[in-house]
Amino acid sequence: MNKTFNAFLIVLLSGIFFSCSKDAGEGGNSTIYGKIIAHNYNAEFTNLKGVYPAADEDVYIIYGNDYSYSERVRTSYEGVYEFKYLRPGDYTIYAYSKDSTLTLASEMYAVIRKVKIEDNKQTVAVEDMKIFR
Repeated sequence: MNKTFNAFLIVLLSGIFFSCSKDAGEGGNSTIYGKIIAHNYNAEFTNLKGVYPAADEDVYIIYGNDYSYSERVRTSYEGVYEFKYLRPGDYTIYAYSKDSTLTLASEMYAVIRKVKIEDNKQTVAVEDMKIFR
């Protein structure tokens, strides 16, 4: 019975230890936020029509080393986005922009920002992202 109790105790303590070290992602109390600025050009990208906050734009976040996006939000009328309830870790934020060089077959590319949350209850401001429309 003593061996059984010791084995149970080891499994219990291992579970508690490993459950405390979590990867990047949801379940925390930190926030990442930023703003997207749209640069609206004509079809040939030779004439700038206007610069304004990119309202209702999709913004994606990748948690840690995930291969695809983990969450998607849309910007406010002011071009602001926010990802809440995150744990400390590494994150990738991105939004899509038209290709101003007119050389990409897809005509779009991802504007990417790498972000690190180092502590709990941290709010991280991301450098503005410039996209072309």
